[in-house]
Parts: sequence; C-alpha cells; structure tokens
Amino acid sequence: MYVNHNDDAAVDSPPHRLELPIGEAEEDPPMEMTDMKPEEMSHPPMDQLLGMEYCIDSNPSWGGAVLLGFQHFILCLGTAVMIPTLLVPLMGGNAHDKAKVVQTMLLVTGINTMLQTLFGTRLPTVIGGSYAFLIPVISIISDPSLIQITDGHTRFKMTMRAIQGALIISSCIQIILGYSQLWGVCSRFFSPLGMVPVIALAGLGLFERGFPVIGTCVEIGLPMLLLFVALSQYLKHVQVCHFPILERFSVLISIALVWLYAHILTVSGAYRHSSQVTQLNCRTDLANLITTMPWFGVPYPLQWGPPTFSADHSFGMMAAVVVSLVESTGAFKAAARLASATPPPPFVLSRGIGWQGIGLLLDGLFGTASGSTVSVENVGLLGSTRIGSRRVIQISAGFMIFFSILGKFGALFASIPFTLFAAIYCVLFGYVGAVGLSFMQFINMNSMRSLFIIGMSLFLGISIPEYFFRFTMGNQHGPSHTRAGWFNDLINTIFSSPPTTGFIISVVLDNTLDVRNRAKDRGMPWWARFRTFRGDSRNEEFYNLPFNLNRFFPPS
Repeated sequence: MYVNHNDDAAVDSPPHRLELPIGEAEEDPPMEMTDMKPEEMSHPPMDQLLGMEYCIDSNPSWGGAVLLGFQHFILCLGTAVMIPTLLVPLMGGNAHDKAKVVQTMLLVTGINTMLQTLFGTRLPTVIGGSYAFLIPVISIISDPSLIQITDGHTRFKMTMRAIQGALIISSCIQIILGYSQLWGVCSRFFSPLGMVPVIALAGLGLFERGFPVIGTCVEIGLPMLLLFVALSQYLKHVQVCHFPILERFSVLISIALVWLYAHILTVSGAYRHSSQVTQLNCRTDLANLITTMPWFGVPYPLQWGPPTFSADHSFGMMAAVVVSLVESTGAFKAAARLASATPPPPFVLSRGIGWQGIGLLLDGLFGTASGSTVSVENVGLLGSTRIGSRRVIQISAGFMIFFSILGKFGALFASIPFTLFAAIYCVLFGYVGAVGLSFMQFINMNSMRSLFIIGMSLFLGISIPEYFFRFTMGNQHGPSHTRAGWFNDLINTIFSSPPTTGFIISVVLDNTLDVRNRAKDRGMPWWARFRTFRGDSRNEEFYNLPFNLNRFFPPS
C-alpha cells in the first residue's frame, strides 16, 4: 500500500476554535485569506501520518531496502557498543570479554527484532539494548559477594551469571502481561491526552545522550550534526538517477565522511596531548574491538555458565522491566505513526509486549549484560528517511545476525566514535518527541484541564529524572538509599526514566481528574475505533500475522 500524499484530506472535524471576548476586535486578515473557509485555515486531525514514501507494508526496491537495512544496523551499533563498554569493565571483564558481549548483544538484537516484526506488533521497530537496566545491573555488580572475588575474569563471569538469572526471572512480567492480554486491558485507559507525554518523553527525555555527548568532542560532533541536517533536510531534493540518495542515506554518508575525518585527526596526532575523556570520545582506535573480536564465532545460550538466581537481584531488575514496558509502549505508538499505520490496537500492543518478554528471556539466556526495549533512534530514522517499511527492519536484523557471527567485520563498524551517534540522536530523538506532541491534534487544547495534565506531566517527566540523575552523580547512590537494595533499585530505576515518570503522572491525572463528560476533550472518540482489532478495516492490513497464523491466534 502506497501512502496518499494529499495533505488536505480531512479525517475528523476541525479543532476547537477560540472565541474572542466582546469588545476585542481581531486584526484584519490578509486579503488572500478573507475568502477562506474556517476549516481551510487550520490543519484537520489525521489518523495516519502523510508524507511517508513507503508505509509499513509497502517496500522499496530490493537494492534500496538492503542499503536502508544496513543503515539501521549501523545506527543500532551505538547502543550495542556503549552498554558493554560501560558495564564490562565494572564487572571485571577485559577487552576480549567486552568484544564477546558486543557480539552477543548484536546477535540477540537481530533475533528479537526479527521475532517482533514477524509475530509481535509487526511494526518496523528494532529491539535493542536498554539503558533503563543500568541501575539494577550496577546494583548487582556492587553486590559484596561478587566484589570480594579477586580474579577479574572469574568475577566477570559470576556477575554475568547473576545478571542472567535476574533477567530470566523478571522477563516473566512482560510475558505474563503480554500473553494474558492484561496490558491490552490496561491500555484501554490510555487516551491521546495521556499518551502525549509518554511518547514525547520517549524522545525528548534522552537529551543527555545528545548534545552533552557532542560537547565531549565538538570538533567531530558538531560537523556531524550540521552535515546530517544538511543532507537529510536542505539537500533532500537532490536526486541521482531520479533517486533521493542524500535523504535516504544521509546517516551512511555523513558517518562515512566524518568517520574518515576523525581518523585523519587520530593518525595525525591531534589528540596526543588531550585528556583521557577527549581521547575516548574522539579517537577511532581506542575501541579495542577489531584486535580482540574473533574472525568467526556464534554466541550461544548459557555461554557464561549456568545462571544464578537471587530474589533481591530479581526484584530490582523487575523495575527496569516495567520501565522497558512503558518506554516500548510509547515507542510502538510513535513507530506506528511514522510508518503511516493506524495506532496498534490493545490486542496487538499486548502481543508485542509478550514477544518483548521473550526477548528479555533471550537476553538472560545468552548473557547480554542488559535487557532490551524498542530502539528509539531507529524509530526516529523512519521519519528522517520517510521509509516506514517493515521489510527494511527485517533486513537490518539479518545484518545484525550476520555481523555478530563474522566478528572482525562487525568490529570494524563498531569502532565508530560514539560522538557521531550522539549527533544523529539530536535529530532522531527530536523526531520521536515531535510525534508525541502531534497527538495533541486529537485533544481539545483550549481546555484548561488538558493544558494542566500535559504541562505538568512533561515538566515533571523531565525534572524528576534530572533530580535523580544529579543526586546520583553527586552522592554515588540514588535518592532512595535504604537497607533494602531491591526497593532502592525499584524507586531509583522508575523515577530515573522520563517516559515512565510522565506516564505515571499523565495517566493517573487523566483518569482521576474531572473525567466525567471529558471524553471528547481527551481525544477518546478518535481513539475508539482503534480499541479493538476489528474496529478499523486497516488493522488487518497492518497487523495480521504472517503465514495465516491468525487462524490459530484470533485477534480480539
């Protein structure tokens, strides 16, 4: 299905208009606007985003799809490399251990992405590593019984097995909520008003991974940001053989050029006398992945040994699983919008969460050192390229699996400085945040109730996690610092996540504050037809399972 490009197509009634008080006169409108009808002066709400070249179930040519899939693979390397880089040294591991964890994370990311696009929500989403799991994982690393192990490699393996056990146990939350359809039942209480802060903060709440990282190596970060914006926006109409090559492959082109520039600076000795932080963020030869990664290797379940289980570790990890659940819910809705699909019905959303729980189980079995969630940067790339095709993401999953097995080749791309990814994040996270704000078109924004809920949820959704972050940096522990480690992990993890904090505030306020006779203001009439799988005929086109599997798993 190709997307209709008629931007004037109306889907719903025009938004609420503001009447001026008596005695206040409007300025005379320009002459060319005097004959316009009221509905022509505004942009009517639309349940599918226009302007996408390919939607969820339409596909570019095979050659273009392969290159676009490779571009998504390159983008997901930022998280796949950064999380092991942060955690493995703390666990006592060496460069070889880090390379093996990166290899494992790439493989599991590919498998989880393929499963999600085939049998989960079927949205074009990459299921990659999540920073939400850092707090409980670091808590496990700091366990006194593990710290006292003197041999570094032994401590690394014992810590990894403890993390695996916690992930395996806590994955049951998403598996149960998903396959029992409990999360689908809960999602019926989510209105467009309640979802605006969640989706917006899924992107905007990641600001710490944007320009603050660019600032650590501004000489390559700023050129990367400017070049990416120039290629993807200002030069997007430049075509080669009637193909918008700069818009479609702006990530690949800009990374290749600035990566080469960064390598020239590295070999010329530009960073020889720089600080350690600058060298880590600027140099192209400090990843130590190419020399330590094997030419060929297949990560396998329980490769670190049998997992160990602890109730304390598992309860702390459950908080991160809840955060992953909320963040993925917002990212799924953003991906549906950027793929020009209808919002996923509760049944489909719940099915996707169930498969994400399976993904967490695989994280635990293989040993990735972290859990997984929807990759927000890859969702943003759908908007930047205007390609929402499911096939492209499935091809990217194939690249992840391929390069995880052929380690040396994957390590070459994984040596890209993280600063380059941070520059791209500034644009892509912004796309996802803007998609969340776009849901306000279905809400009565002339209602003081709506203004209060959105404003308070957005502000506290940023302010509370920022307080938790600054407190942790200054005191080396979170604001919750009791003798119960699992309780500390629960509070510190949940309220360090902007989408989760915004979700709690917005959904509670939206369902308790002056709810009566507010359905229209909340946007519920627009959402009503998407509350069941058969409520809209387009749902079957976008979300039906492949291989006619709906016969065995009929949607509700």
